[in-house]
Amino acid sequence: MTSLAIPAWHIFIRTAVVYLAVFVGLRVMGKRELGQMTVFDLVVILLIANAVQNAMVGPDTSLIGGVLAAFTLLLLNYAVSLLRLSSPFWGRLVEGMPTVLVQDGEFVAPHLRKEGVERAELEMAMREHGVESVQDVRLAVLETDGSISIVPKDSRVLRTRKRIRQFRRH
Repeated sequence: MTSLAIPAWHIFIRTAVVYLAVFVGLRVMGKRELGQMTVFDLVVILLIANAVQNAMVGPDTSLIGGVLAAFTLLLLNYAVSLLRLSSPFWGRLVEGMPTVLVQDGEFVAPHLRKEGVERAELEMAMREHGVESVQDVRLAVLETDGSISIVPKDSRVLRTRKRIRQFRRH
């Protein structure tokens, strides 16, 4: 229960490889998939967690092995967070970039296709923001967290940008 069946560094390396593989897989899925988790998505995530558990600790079922794998995951997540904050390049690599879906009342069709966003889904987001028609949208953006931001044509963007700058300073 308390002794390791394999060397600790094996668990560390195996866990790091699994973390990287799952991270890349989630990034490839795209922003939209992460923003709207369904029951199916939850089932897939739980099954992935179960599948990779054995890949991380191998034949080791000890308490220490499990704690070491969990500690490694937390350490890697912390390191990726620091890396993301250290430079814009790493931030873009880890989180991606926002994608413009509507600009000046016009759908940006190539971006909608690339991100897998249907017009009906975007129209629903517009209604949620109190906008009736795409012609009333100055900007619609698929954010890095999978949410859709809408800037109506009649809004004051300058004020919004100022608030964002103030938020980033703190």
